[in-house]
Amino acid sequence: MALAMCPLCSDDEDVELVRALEGGRRTVRHRCGYEWDHGEPTPPQKKASYSFDDLKARFPKPEDVEPEVLERVTRLKARYLAAKPGFDPRVAAYWAKYQEIFSPDGLQTCDPRVLKDFANSEVGARPGNQATFNSAWNAMGDAAAGEETRKTIEYLLHGPADVPLEERLEHLLAGTKPFAMTGFKEALLTRVLCVVQPERFLSILKYTTEAGGKREIARMVYGLELPAPESVNWTLGRLILWSNDLLHALVGEGFANQQHSAAFLWWAKDQPGGRR
Repeated sequence: MALAMCPLCSDDEDVELVRALEGGRRTVRHRCGYEWDHGEPTPPQKKASYSFDDLKARFPKPEDVEPEVLERVTRLKARYLAAKPGFDPRVAAYWAKYQEIFSPDGLQTCDPRVLKDFANSEVGARPGNQATFNSAWNAMGDAAAGEETRKTIEYLLHGPADVPLEERLEHLLAGTKPFAMTGFKEALLTRVLCVVQPERFLSILKYTTEAGGKREIARMVYGLELPAPESVNWTLGRLILWSNDLLHALVGEGFANQQHSAAFLWWAKDQPGGRR
């Protein structure tokens, strides 16, 4: 930075700093009493940008869990599996029904009301209150709302093969697609994935929530700190899928299904000795 010279006295001696300013400038005062802002603003630094593959490689992995934490979870798992789970007998038939409905042919021919019913059902996974979705549906009417919901699910499950699922999910969450149905967001989109790929997706429908989303479970059960959804470069679509796959790998085998695995993780997060 060039020397500060008093504009009135043309003198650069006895110039003192008054305060630093944002952007690299500063307020200075000459011995004559005159104050002025000096210096050129510092150009803002460009934020680091990472590719899809770079980010995925940087995401926490099962091997990042501390050995003593894994030992604790193994003990908890043995305790949990000692008790036989009680399952809602409706789940298997309900999900099989919607696997057919969510197929390409099923989506084209289904009654719009079955899509609204799905959004408000708690069978197998609870999406919570869907007031926004229901208000939008009622305002639009069955035909228009059903068409937007159909297109939303169709894009998520059967969208362009060259667009990764993470990115299709993000497009719908962000509302960048004109057909993205109002209110059909994270919990419902994740629930669709749980139904269609029950061998992969845990029935934990939110990435982060006070009640315990995937991010909180990763921290409280496995001691892993996952990125905040507002972090630079990460997108919620990526975080939802990558956190699911991480927890799926960590929870391991021995469970009857992914709902059983999810129930264990919710139980384990509240056991003594976990990270808060």
